[in-house]
Amino acid sequence: MFYLARKQFAGQAHAMSQGGQVDWSSRFALLAKTSKYPALKAFYEQGVVPPSTLITDVPMVALDFETTGLNPKQDSIISIGLVPMSTSRIRCNAARHWIIKPETRLHSSSVVVHGITHSAVADAPDFSTLIDKLLGCLQGKIVVAHHSPIEQRFLYAALRRHIHEGIEFPVIDTMALEARFARTIRQNLWRSLLGRQAESIRLADSRTRYHLPYYRQHNALTDALACAELLQAQCATNLPSDTPIGTIWS
Repeated sequence: MFYLARKQFAGQAHAMSQGGQVDWSSRFALLAKTSKYPALKAFYEQGVVPPSTLITDVPMVALDFETTGLNPKQDSIISIGLVPMSTSRIRCNAARHWIIKPETRLHSSSVVVHGITHSAVADAPDFSTLIDKLLGCLQGKIVVAHHSPIEQRFLYAALRRHIHEGIEFPVIDTMALEARFARTIRQNLWRSLLGRQAESIRLADSRTRYHLPYYRQHNALTDALACAELLQAQCATNLPSDTPIGTIWS
């Protein structure tokens, strides 16, 4: 995990703007020149919206993985859910859900969490057969995820294993946004004085604050939908429509 993080940081460091943020347009242009795998090259060549683009004008895709564990060097993706969206619309008719044959051992502890059993993956496709479809679904969109390091690190590791190239992309992390909204300095001070714990920013707990319905967790498609709805609620409640995307992505 730390190796993957160092690799990504080393590359992104060359594309930092003066404000310390990654210049994603320049980074994508550079990666488009150096990438060898056709679908990944096309992903980078499509480019990324400028950071000044209003959030209401940004095409997005909510993404969620279920995995065999939490370490991308030892574990692998077992299902993918993605839902194209914007701040005003969720395109359920274009949603995708794939169960994948895991590249690493399917642990009983993870089966308890996501409910994907050995029989469910017996005839599932390999990740390699879905790479082009997945990259096509992500192309030209900003990824939305709840606790985005999971999706970023596992996708990077999976692509490295199969095509010998990683992947970099900007992401809107709804967990990080909720930490910003629900854990202000003033709120944390009052909770500390009252002896209360900080607000939970888990997906289900975050949705509760916006009166969104409860969905059963740990299904990749359902969690991607839950994340999409959460971002819409966060934007409607906490962010003006003229907020530039560059202020909420990382």
